Amino acid sequence: MRSIDNIKVFRVIDANFNRTKEALRVCEDVSRFVLDNKKETAQYRRLRHEIEDLRSLLEKKKKGLAHARNIQMDVGKKDVPAEFKRCNVYDIFYANSQRIKESLRVLEEFSKLLNTKAAGQCKRIRYQIYALEQKISEQL
Repeated sequence: MRSIDNIKVFRVIDANFNRTKEALRVCEDVSRFVLDNKKETAQYRRLRHEIEDLRSLLEKKKKGLAHARNIQMDVGKKDVPAEFKRCNVYDIFYANSQRIKESLRVLEEFSKLLNTKAAGQCKRIRYQIYALEQKISEQL
């Protein structure tokens, strides 16, 4: 890969790690504060920490992935009206659960360019999210 390609790949990976962790935190808080569900809360927390460990597999040693960020030139940073429409806690949970799965899929695909082990871990975590989402959805 050329260096400009590396920066762009790192940018995609950085954005999707951030997206994944943010959405995991929202789902964790639904499980913790809305459902008072200790078991699923612990699972979300564990997955959030796994994502952080996974990030270290893909980061450059000195710079990390954040060096690839270019927030000022991000053509997709506009607000989307649908993001502001939530009617209840289920809507919040569902939107964030979808965000986790989509981000993990992007991470899985782009990780294949850098570390196939990381790509496999993204897939494994994504399937854990499918099962966790089902459990929480049944409780909301």
